[in-house]
Amino acid sequence: MTADLQDRPRNPLDLLIEEFLRMLRAERGASAHTMRAYARELRDFADFVAARIPGSAGPASLDHTDIRAYMATLYDRGLAKASAARALAAIRSLFRWLARTGHVQQNVAALVATPRLPKHLPRVPSIEQLNYVVDHVEEDAASWPARDRAILELLYGCGIRNAELTGLNLEDIHWSNEAILVRGKGRKQRYVPLGDAAALALRDYLVEREARLAALPQTARRDTPAVFLNLHLRGMSRPGGQARLTTRSVGRIVKRIALLRGLPADVHPHTLRHACGTHLLEEGADLRAIQELLGHERLSTTQRYTQLTTAQLTQVYDRTHPRAK
Repeated sequence: MTADLQDRPRNPLDLLIEEFLRMLRAERGASAHTMRAYARELRDFADFVAARIPGSAGPASLDHTDIRAYMATLYDRGLAKASAARALAAIRSLFRWLARTGHVQQNVAALVATPRLPKHLPRVPSIEQLNYVVDHVEEDAASWPARDRAILELLYGCGIRNAELTGLNLEDIHWSNEAILVRGKGRKQRYVPLGDAAALALRDYLVEREARLAALPQTARRDTPAVFLNLHLRGMSRPGGQARLTTRSVGRIVKRIALLRGLPADVHPHTLRHACGTHLLEEGADLRAIQELLGHERLSTTQRYTQLTTAQLTQVYDRTHPRAK
């Protein structure tokens, strides 16, 4: 089934999907990743509807049985429950907006149950393991040690997301307040404390950053608002280029350093964010404070760290308590 609406005649549902996607981008400040995912899921759903109900089918002609039939096709294709759940979430958001704007009377997608997902708690390295990794960012594991050390310090020390890290600008560093301004999901902003270790690593990196920019040829621009730059400053010769490091590059940087310092292969930038929340909770931090620090909209998201530490406690109990054996 194609995900390109131009491969067949457009119908009212197609047009409303495009309007919904424009709203997501303009009003909610959805990330590029979210936009791509929503566009892919909703256009695939529109193709299914066009094949199931020939003619110019509008959303008002659909009910929950059509959405359940679409979910069945996803399972027939071999999609995992998590992928099917993401597709249903996109359809629910669409129908919620359609109901709010008067295009349908009710959100029929709300009548479709979310697939029951297995609870996979993220595997989090210990405090000692992560301290060792962050303290040993050296040339054998990092192409730009000062930059990569600062990246790890902010991901773990501040608990920020990968996209929040790469989106940082120089003006977002508030040295006098010992904080950084972070732009999170949906354009939400929050201040995150900048600890001593993270601040020191960031200052060391910024000195090297300025030196590298100053060494560029006269034909290239030497100023950019981006905090974290790519290794070869690609883009600085183009008008408006910022040489900003990408989230994909950060993922590669984190994985390489983690692997060479003995961590498992499934470590990625979000692992450091999970570790930040988990280790704060283990050391006695308040759950609400962790919620504010990490920028979780709902406390239930933060409560996953409670489950994680409970699981770890159970493992310790089973391994050490004489009555558990």
